[in-house]
Formats: sequence, structure tokens, C-alpha cells
Amino acid sequence: MGQRQTYAPDAAEIERLADEAIARLPDLFRSHLKGVVLRVEEFPDEEVLKAFGIDDPFEISGLYSGRSLDKQSSWASGELPPMIHLYRRPLLDEWAETGVSLEALITHVIVHEAGHHFGFSDADMHAIEAQAGGEP
Repeated sequence: MGQRQTYAPDAAEIERLADEAIARLPDLFRSHLKGVVLRVEEFPDEEVLKAFGIDDPFEISGLYSGRSLDKQSSWASGELPPMIHLYRRPLLDEWAETGVSLEALITHVIVHEAGHHFGFSDADMHAIEAQAGGEP
């Protein structure tokens, strides 16, 4: 029998799980994520919450920021690269509340955030998640 985890994963562990989730994605999808920075933070900052009209920082577990693929050739000098932000505390709360595996939850957030950026439909994202084994 495996050893049961008795502590909340730290940011490094969340990042490791996210890297594994990305590695399981189909090649075509994964190739579009090259150059996208993965960033794990405790919570979204006040600017993000305000931009989305969200009061409770636990309501957002991830965010994609940056230029869309069709506009990447026009990056301005000094501009930040596209990023997938994973918010550790909201992810952990959702994990505890739903019973969905943390791996599946992280895969779902990555596919969802990147998928909207690529213009994928919800059906496309569900198919990608299922192929990656991450449907929550």
C-alpha cells in the first residue's frame, strides 16, 4: 500500500504536477505551449480579482495571460511572455472539496486556460483532457 500524503503540496510540487500534466497532452497541443511560462502563485493578485470582478480569491484557480497565438509575432520589446498562472490555495481548496485528484484538477486548469487562448471550444478541451487523463 502506498504512503498517504499528509501535507498540502507546496508550489514546487504543484509545478511538478503541472509539468507532468503538460507532458501528457497531445503533441499538437503541447507544441503550442512552448514558450509559455508556468507560474505557481498562492492567490491571484488584487489586479486580477478586480479585472474579473471577483471578490473571493478562492474563486479562481488559474489564468492565462499574454498575447494570443495570432498576435505573438507582434510582441513588443520588453513585453512579458505568455503565462499560465496556477493559484495554489484555490487549487488545494477545490481538491479538498471535490475529491478530484490534484493531478486531474491541475490538468483541467492548464487545458482550460491554454485552450481558451488557442480558441478551442469547451468540447475540444474536454477531448484533450480525456486524452491526457485529466478529466475532473
